[in-house]
Amino acid sequence: MTSRPLDLRLPVIAAPLFLLSGAELVIAQCKAGILGSFPALNARGPAAFREMLVTIVDALAEHDRANPDRPAAPFAVNHIVHPSNQWLDEAIELCTEFAVPVMITSLQSPERVTAAARSYGAIVLHDVVNTRHAEKALEAGVDGLVAVCAGAGGHTGSISPFALVTAIRRFFDGPLAVSGAISTGQGILAAQAMGADYAYMGTRFIASTEANALATYKQAVVDADAGDIVTTNVVTGVPANFLRSTLLAAGLDPDRLPTADKTKMNFGSGGNMDHKAWRDIWGAGHSVAGIDDILPVADIVSQLEQDYRAGLARLQSRLPATI
Repeated sequence: MTSRPLDLRLPVIAAPLFLLSGAELVIAQCKAGILGSFPALNARGPAAFREMLVTIVDALAEHDRANPDRPAAPFAVNHIVHPSNQWLDEAIELCTEFAVPVMITSLQSPERVTAAARSYGAIVLHDVVNTRHAEKALEAGVDGLVAVCAGAGGHTGSISPFALVTAIRRFFDGPLAVSGAISTGQGILAAQAMGADYAYMGTRFIASTEANALATYKQAVVDADAGDIVTTNVVTGVPANFLRSTLLAAGLDPDRLPTADKTKMNFGSGGNMDHKAWRDIWGAGHSVAGIDDILPVADIVSQLEQDYRAGLARLQSRLPATI
């Protein structure tokens, strides 16, 4: 496999957003030329998951027929590999039936997913927050990695992307995406410059017309800056980044949060709490600092491309002639 297996307009993977990534958002992302994704658990059951897959596959096929010179990008399904995910095997079977081109795995060993992917040639990417997790994922047969770094929205890492990408590249030269505070075309360029193949962007697409988020959630992302993001494991049992205002609204003191029991992870509810994660307490990353408006996905991607190309030209103009 090459280090760039995906044919994309921009080297961007839209991160799967729990509850927020519906068929409409994924379709818009793929039509705009970036890889769209959604968590299988957003479907709330195998029957609903099948319906989502039918909707996405049919819409993208129709787009390709109408636009043979500008086909849609592929899409991905995210699987939470954890005992709390009670219909993981059914979701994997449906991905195989529909030949989902990319699968993204999180948390525990992705072996069940990689075995299924091999049967029809899908690509599997695995979320990692350190090199130990990266090495284990590669042993389990994944094709690529997503380096989840400090500043990423939702479930997050704590290592600088510069450090983690450098460390991973010492033993892996395959497909690598990096997440953590990327919301601009310049950020995409920086991800490539540090050694990644793709920028992994989630928070920017919360503030999109197609995201399945409340208008108040989208506006909160626009209004926030990086200092409004709080990292805590009290909501789901593992470290995640949330908007400070929603922690306060849930009756929590963001500056005096307890440490949760990670053995009680529950991603659909509040884990160790009564408030619902993602529904009442809203995830977002440090990239809120670069988000100023709510736009259709097509406009967001066009702006990203414009800024990416401008950043590349600016960088090239500043390079010494002797390099």
